[in-house]
Amino acid sequence: MPSHRTRRSLIRGLTAATLVTSLTGSLAACGGNGEAVTTTDAAGTVTVGRVSNGAATPTELKVSEVKSLNAELPAAVRERGTLNIVVGALPDGFPPLAYTGGDQKTLTGAEPDIGRLVAAVLGLEPRLSNATWENMFVGIDSGRADVGFANITDTEERKKKYDFASYRKDNVGFEVLKKSTWNFAGNYENLAGKTVAVDSGTNQEKILLEWQRKLKAQGKALTVKHYASKNATYLALTGGRIDAYFGANPGVAYHVTQTAKSPNPTRGAGTYSGAGASLQGLIAATTKKNSGLARPIADAVNHLIENGQYAKWLAAYNLSSEAVSTSRVNPPGLPLGDS
Repeated sequence: MPSHRTRRSLIRGLTAATLVTSLTGSLAACGGNGEAVTTTDAAGTVTVGRVSNGAATPTELKVSEVKSLNAELPAAVRERGTLNIVVGALPDGFPPLAYTGGDQKTLTGAEPDIGRLVAAVLGLEPRLSNATWENMFVGIDSGRADVGFANITDTEERKKKYDFASYRKDNVGFEVLKKSTWNFAGNYENLAGKTVAVDSGTNQEKILLEWQRKLKAQGKALTVKHYASKNATYLALTGGRIDAYFGANPGVAYHVTQTAKSPNPTRGAGTYSGAGASLQGLIAATTKKNSGLARPIADAVNHLIENGQYAKWLAAYNLSSEAVSTSRVNPPGLPLGDS
């Protein structure tokens, strides 16, 4: 998933349309963006999970402009009337967070949807663009994009250039067969005697191997397996060769929805902070430093939390376990040297 170390393994409700546009200039020259697509919502509503191809339950939410929050916006953005949102999901996307929908053209997923919700609260028309991960930051740096919503982890290194408004926990999670009675329960000692698969070179592998070392020091075994592909991993799970898969939690949540009606359904068996034991990792809206946008975006998220739309957005994507109680501007992030 595209959040710091784990990426390598892995949007105005007052108007009738959400516009997905291509960024131009340096961003387009550096790698290209998704084609322009228009989706329609009735005035004062945002439909999350649209054309999600089974990754979400489409849910229509009533969202109106909050004029006091619109007044917090930088004058140039408020007068322009648009929120230019970039999502770094090219070339392949990463369901359920950001990807091309079932109609083969619409940018959908939890990330563009939270961007659309925030824009509606701020009284802005969301203009979405899809870019590669690297070019997403080019767009923010150049000012062609106001904000990135793309599973971006809050890190102290990134704070040198960007401001953050947190909106979701950055978690890793365990997936087991639905019939399994095992749960992680936040305690690595529950892994004693288990065989767990993990993707090589990921943050979750680093965490799992540390737990393996701790258990070994206690005279207990944790067997760690690596497979060449996700298909091979899930075949091992359904075949009983592993007890659990440890992956980025949104990917786990997505796969659980995909297996729900299969002969071998799976379920989530517990989550853990992607930042480790000492810090809860956070996913955050990312703006150019000192742009003046992080505070109104955080206030918009908090409005959505207080009024229930936030919980319904997460539930639509089976991501309720990643809910935060409040959005914060520039909260503590992954330490320097660990980003």
